[in-house]
This record gives sequence, C-alpha cells and structure tokens, in this order.
Amino acid sequence: MRMLTFHQLQAITGGTLVQLQPDSPVVHLLTDSRKLSQPAGTLFFAIRGRHNDGHLYLEQLYKQGVRQFVVEDPTDLAGLYPEASILQVQSSLEALQAVAAWHRAQFHVPVLGITGSNGKTIVKEWLAQLLSPEELVVKSPRSYNSQIGVPLSVWQLDTNHTFGIFEAGISQLGEMQKLQQIIRPTFGLFTNIGSAHDEGFKDQNQKVAEKMKLFGEVELLFYCLDHKLIHNAVQASGIPAFTWSRHLPGADLLMLGSTVSGHKTIVNYTFRGEQHSLAIPFTDEASVENALHSLAILLQRGTNLTALQDRMDRLQPVAMRLEMKEAINGCYLIDDTYNNDLAGLSIALDLLASQPKRGRRTLILSDLLESGMPEEKLYSEVAALTKAHQVERLIGIGPTIQAHGSKFGGDTAFYASTAEFLEQFNAGQFRNEMVLVKGARVFGFEKIVQAFQQKVHGTVLEVNLDALVHNLNHYRSKLASGTKLMVMVKAFAYGSGSFEVANLLQFHRVDYLAVAYVDEGVSLREHGITLPIMVMNPSPDSLAKLHQFSLEPEIYSLELLRDFLATAQPDTSYKIHLKLDTGMHRLGFTEEDFDELFDLLARHPQVRVVSTFSHLAGADEALHDDFSKMQLQNFRALAAEVEKRLGYTLLKHILNSAGIVRFPEHQLDMVRLGIGLYGVESTGSEQEALQPVSTLKTTISQIKHIRQGETVGYSRKGIADTDKTIATIAIGYADGYDRRFSNGAGEVLIHGRRAPVIGNVCMDMCMVDVTGIPAAVGDEVTVFGPQLTLVELAQRIGTISYELLTNVSTRVKRIFFSE
Repeated sequence: MRMLTFHQLQAITGGTLVQLQPDSPVVHLLTDSRKLSQPAGTLFFAIRGRHNDGHLYLEQLYKQGVRQFVVEDPTDLAGLYPEASILQVQSSLEALQAVAAWHRAQFHVPVLGITGSNGKTIVKEWLAQLLSPEELVVKSPRSYNSQIGVPLSVWQLDTNHTFGIFEAGISQLGEMQKLQQIIRPTFGLFTNIGSAHDEGFKDQNQKVAEKMKLFGEVELLFYCLDHKLIHNAVQASGIPAFTWSRHLPGADLLMLGSTVSGHKTIVNYTFRGEQHSLAIPFTDEASVENALHSLAILLQRGTNLTALQDRMDRLQPVAMRLEMKEAINGCYLIDDTYNNDLAGLSIALDLLASQPKRGRRTLILSDLLESGMPEEKLYSEVAALTKAHQVERLIGIGPTIQAHGSKFGGDTAFYASTAEFLEQFNAGQFRNEMVLVKGARVFGFEKIVQAFQQKVHGTVLEVNLDALVHNLNHYRSKLASGTKLMVMVKAFAYGSGSFEVANLLQFHRVDYLAVAYVDEGVSLREHGITLPIMVMNPSPDSLAKLHQFSLEPEIYSLELLRDFLATAQPDTSYKIHLKLDTGMHRLGFTEEDFDELFDLLARHPQVRVVSTFSHLAGADEALHDDFSKMQLQNFRALAAEVEKRLGYTLLKHILNSAGIVRFPEHQLDMVRLGIGLYGVESTGSEQEALQPVSTLKTTISQIKHIRQGETVGYSRKGIADTDKTIATIAIGYADGYDRRFSNGAGEVLIHGRRAPVIGNVCMDMCMVDVTGIPAAVGDEVTVFGPQLTLVELAQRIGTISYELLTNVSTRVKRIFFSE
C-alpha cells in the first residue's frame, strides 16, 4: 500500500511544518485540483507553473475535504485552513519528485525506463501486454512522462507488482537526471531520436546525451543500432547493451528482411545464430519499429518463440496516439492528435499511405511546434513529405503553416485556428476518403475528430432524449391542473446520466428535482442546474453544504432535525421537507414524534417546511391495494395535522410513478416521477405507452469455434452440448452486466437474433453462443433496448428493472441523442 506519514514527508523534503494535525497517512498524490477523487488521504502539491498556480485552488480543495497540503507560500494558511496539515517547501515540484524517489527506493522490482523522441507510449503499452503472462506490470498511465507525470506514475508502484515500465520525456537540459532519480531503471530502452524539442538543446548530440542520463545505472540498455547518434552515445558511455538492426552486422537481433502479407508484416531475423520469422500485426513502419523494440526485449528475457507469436498476434493499436475510426459520409479517420513534429508526421503519413485507397487522401495538419528548424526549411520539408505520400488535399491550421501555404500545391485550404475551421466546417465536403488528422495538442484537434466521428465504438449506453421527453409528457398528461411534478434524478438519473437528464428536465420546466445525497445535488448545481432540489438522505457531516448550494433536505427523524438545526444560523432562512412514515417503516416521522418535532421547529422560525410527504410501499401491485389505501388515508390525516401545527399550507405528495397510474385521485399538490421517466412502467398496465430510453450496446471482441464437450469461462461452467461458435463480447459485471445472467440466463441481440450467454459472466467480458448467426469481430451487440427490454431481463434473474438500469457502471460511456 502506498502510504507515508506527514512526519516522513517533512524528512523526505526538508520542508518546514506550518501546521500539523493528527497524522494520517498519505495515500494519493494530487497536482491538479480538477482530478480530485478521494479527499481522504490525498496530499495536494501546490505547484506554480507558467500558466497556473496550484495555490489558487487550496480553498476549493479544503472545502472538498482535502486536509494535507505542500505549499511554497504559507501566508495565513493556518488561519484559513485550521484542520489541515501544511508543509512549506522551496519548490512543490521538487518535493513531489523527492516523495516519488523515496517511494521508488522502497521497492526492488525490475523497472524498464523508456525514452526517445517517438514510440515511448506505444512500446510501453505493448510491452505491458506482452509481458503480462509472466509479470504483474505497473506502467506510466497514458503519456505521463514529464517532470510531474513521472512522479505520479512511479507512485503507483505497490508490493504486488513484479515489473515496472515508465517512460521519460524531456524538453530541456537538466531534466533527465531528476527523472532518473525517480525511475531508477534496472533496464533501459532508447527508442529513437527525432526533432521533437530540438529548440531546448544546442544540437541533437546534446539532446541524446541528456536522454542517456536516464540509463546511467542500468544493467542493460536496448536500442536500434541503425540510429547512429544513439549508438555513438552508448558506445561512449560503456553501458552494457542489447542491440537490434535492420541491416548492420554485429547486432544481437538482426533483421534478414520483411514482407507484407495482408494486414501483417512478416519479418525474418537471426538471434543467437538461429533464423526465425515473426508475423507483426501491422504494416506501417512506425508500428513495425515499435514491435521490433518489443521483440528485442522479449527475446533477451527468454520468451518462448511460440508464446511470443501468440502474444504478438493480440497486439492492438494504442488509442492515445493514433486511432482509426469510421467517420461521416463513408470516410475513415486516422486520429493522431497527440503531438506534431516532423518525424511523427512522416510516420503518420506512412500509415495514411498504407491504407486501402478509398477516395482521396486528405491531411488536416496543424503548425509543427518545437522543431528547432527554421520555418522556411521546415515547411519545405513538410510539403515534400505530403507530396511523397500522395496527399491529395491539405487543410492547414495555424498561423505559421498558413503563412507558408504557397509551398503546398494542389487542393489546399488554410485556417488561422481550429475554431475558424470548425466555424466553416461542412460535412458534405468530406465523402468516402481517408482523413489524417495530425495536430499538436495545443490546437485542440480532438474537436475536429468529434466533428468527423460517426459513432463511438465499444460499450456505450445510448440515451434517447426524445423518448425521455415522450415519457415525461405521458405522465404529465395524467396530472390535474396545478399538480406539481418532482422528478427523481438520484443514482446518476437511474444510470442514465444526471447532468444531461437534469438539464433536459429544467428545459421542460419540471417543478422539482430529487437526489439521494448532498454530493449529487452539489454536482447538479456546479453544472448549472437552478431548479429546486430536494436531498433525500442528507448525512449529518454534509449539512453545511446544503445552504451553500441552495439544496433542500428531507428531514425524517428527530436526530437529523437536531443536527440540522445545530448548523442553522438565526439570520438565515432555510427550506426543509418533512417525511412521514405511513407504513413502509423505512424512514419518516410518526405521530408520536410530533410534539417534539413541532416544538423544535417553533424555536427556529428561520426554518420553513416546504412540503410533507410519504412513500407508498406497494403501489405497483394490486394485491397491496388495501395497504396502499390505508397509507393514503394515513398520510392525508397526518399531513393535515402537520399543516395545523405549523400554521401554514404545505406542498403534499405521496404518489410515485406507479401511484400516478393507479391512484390518480391522490395526486394532492405534487407527485414524484421516477422509473417511469426512464421507460419502465412498474405496474405493467401501461408499458406500451412508454418508450425505452436507454439502450446498452457493446461489440464482439473475438470469435472462437469449440467442439462438443469443451468448456467455456471460469469454473468451466459453460459446456458445449454440440460444436459451437462463441463470441466474446466487451461487457462484464464491472460494467453492470449482472453475473446472474451467466449460463444461459441472459441473452443479447446480434443482427436481430438472440444469442444466449454461455459460461460465467466475467469482470470485463462474457461469452455468448452465436452458432448460426453471421457474426464477426467488431459487430454491434445489444445488451438491452427496445427489442430486449429491461423488464424481460429483470424477470429472467428475479430482480427489478431499477437494479439493471442503475447498475450500469459509470465507466460505460453515455451517448445522448435526439432525432
């Protein structure tokens, strides 16, 4: 477990304690206030950068529960944050790095450090896949290779890890030595050298020398012998090395040639005097080079050649750098919006040129930044590259490429900014073509990708906002004139997405929203929701936030009321809702509480009761009608007593979605709409009048053919009674697909046909029987939707639709659409 105490922190950093509260362990390191997830155990480093200052967010984080801070400026902090532990240091960044270096020293697992101008992230991700059968690998998340990213990456090291892979990137002198002290690699990989960040160095020799500082203590360094500058530096350093080459004798791993076969590159090579071949599941030069880096490491580690080929076959493109996706109007999109330098552009153009011809080739290109080359020469080379790769249309974005537009012949257009391009974007001008989107991150080209993207593949929950409005209007049509409508958006709007649903409800002018917890209400306020919000389960420690965010608590007990009144200021007005227990016996006041209840309220006139309400226990089933009617009668009597004691009129509400349908004569002043809004009519009598709001979809990851008697999945629960074709689909119980759907209890739809689950549902995937269904990898799979309803699926496993809908994990992407 990653922990250190505040006293250890002081010793590690040499800082000065401004204030120390009872010591609690540091578990999480935070440098970006927007990424706070778990306040308890979080240590925030207030780092001053060129464009921002972490000290500006101390108050916000303190209010969010963070109680441990490393700062550079301690002015008045003790008085402002009395419950916080605060350490002052000369440099918060250096303190972060010192903490990570200390943490790394606690572990003796082998670590691979990777640097180079290109390919670091891809090789890191691929090696993590390739090594995973033998090793539990910890690696840099995404491209966390900076002075801040590396410490955060290394902090992930834990006692269960057996191998680490961390990448290190630099932009100027003096940076790599700091990263070396944090990573302390056992082995090293130098991928290549290019023009990225050339402006921070005198020349490329100096840049190579700086990068080499990562490997000062490694046992073995891997690199390609063909990169002369790297080879010269390694030779001069005397660091033990393992080399590979495409053509230079003397390399430990020597390529004998390669051929492209379909979507694979077959490479022939010699290693330790023996000839072998390997199929690499890519054909572009960049991927082949990255795969050969990986091959060198696995061969040196003694990986079995048969196992090596099997693992190589499973490699996938790394989405964070280069993504390929279907786009509008029959186009295909190559998304390379990660960075933009000359070497990276050349690699991306190789990939563009290697794709099957489908209309013209279009390049959308931003300014090339930090190349270190004179602009005249740089853009002359860019123009030559585009011509060599047969780019037929160029769209340049940025003031510099625009200024050099005359260097590019043929079909060209130039824009000063991404915003200008998007303002003039016309989807009809792009049809049946390959589009390479290549831009530096600062240009925000992800917005261009979004404009082109046809759909998001993978597991998604599609939310039909038109259907939601239809259902809202269906229930509204049942209400008497003047009856108000409260809508439940608790539990992430029943799994559908709180902010988006709440915003739509606000647009359609419902009267109230209801959430379960204060944090849900706070989030809605922070996303611009101004409707009145009732909080159904306010915890005592969250009461202070209620007034801050204009939230109205449900008060259901004397204990909670006392806690709330203890926080109430005499000169501030408050709104509350009183819940009455009319027979459900979950929460709520009974008549025996009334004397003390109203005595307390009388002593706090600044607190006004907005509504009183209760909850029906069995409104969805006719067999409970007598009990429901008893509850309704009890509520009317108790609500009248509440109004009499308070001396003013309140909103009164007891009907839920089922009650709106079955007991319309008891609408009173307001009703509460919940699951019905989301397309599930819980009484079953009006299901046809509602439209399904949510459709859960995933894709097929792999298809296998198995023989009669073979088993599928964990515990070998799936047994093939005949020869079968099975598909592995990309959803499991971590996504909310209930494990009770295992072994045929669940079905999915593929091409409109039902495919039963075979074997146990796994954490991230499950298997279905597609025998006789024309299924292929990548095909869409419907888990639930209009043709395979939540109601049916809930009945299959003996639960209710609410559970299936709310269980859809927040890691499943929501797509909201309106026809």
